[in-house]
Amino acid sequence: MSISINSFKYPTIATAMLLSVFAASSALYTIDEKERGVVLRNGALVGTAEPGLAFKIPLIEAVKLISVQNQTTRYESLTAYSMDQQAATLNVSVSWHVEPSQVADLYRGYGDVENMVSRVISRQVPTQVENIFGRYTAIRAVQDRGQFVADIAEALKSSIDAPVVIDSVQIENIDFSDAYERSIEERMNAEVQVKTREQMLATERIQAQIQTTMAQAAADSVLAQAKAEAEATRLRGDAEADAIKARAAALSSNQNLVELTKAERWDGKLPTTMLPNSVVPYLDVKRQ
Repeated sequence: MSISINSFKYPTIATAMLLSVFAASSALYTIDEKERGVVLRNGALVGTAEPGLAFKIPLIEAVKLISVQNQTTRYESLTAYSMDQQAATLNVSVSWHVEPSQVADLYRGYGDVENMVSRVISRQVPTQVENIFGRYTAIRAVQDRGQFVADIAEALKSSIDAPVVIDSVQIENIDFSDAYERSIEERMNAEVQVKTREQMLATERIQAQIQTTMAQAAADSVLAQAKAEAEATRLRGDAEADAIKARAAALSSNQNLVELTKAERWDGKLPTTMLPNSVVPYLDVKRQ
């Protein structure tokens, strides 16, 4: 019995074509701009791939994608104690990313970003939050929240030795016990009242200074006026004294002027009454 070779011809060609298409399709791959590729050849890391279209050896090489975009991991209900032994529950967000140049190190050490986060970041965040919060009093952690967050971020960056960059840390909430929060509110209200009273006292001091200045100005004005009036009186007195002196000098040097003055003032009538033993006044009128 003989079998014709033609009976295997067409199925073999079809299979070869299918294998060719499969090989071609599996040899092409693309990488997004937010990712980098780790190229594996029979499981061994042989290089990294940049964004764009690339080729790999089918069935021999594989490409693992590693995200390099910024990501945020949230940690809720982290418990810590302040320096003054106040318990608090904190919600913390950590933003991080993998540098493109470190994707090979990340794959070698952790396989993927999920393992890296769980083994590195998630272990350090609770520890560093607890350590840093323990250096602050409860009230200072609230008042100096910016510095508190900066200290946690610095501690987290220093404690992580992995191919990951910590971009920022955010404290979304600090929740104290109800009793302590009431005490904080009362303390804040008391401080506000003290500040308000200080502002009122400052305003009163300014108003008092204004009143004092106005009173001093009024007193200076009165004093200046009194000095001016006194000076005017003195000047008038000096002028009158000078006039009297001049008149007296004139009278003493010319007796006829006295008689002339009497004549000018006499109305031409003799006195109607006279005291006993008195003489009749007269004017010494001589004709030249």
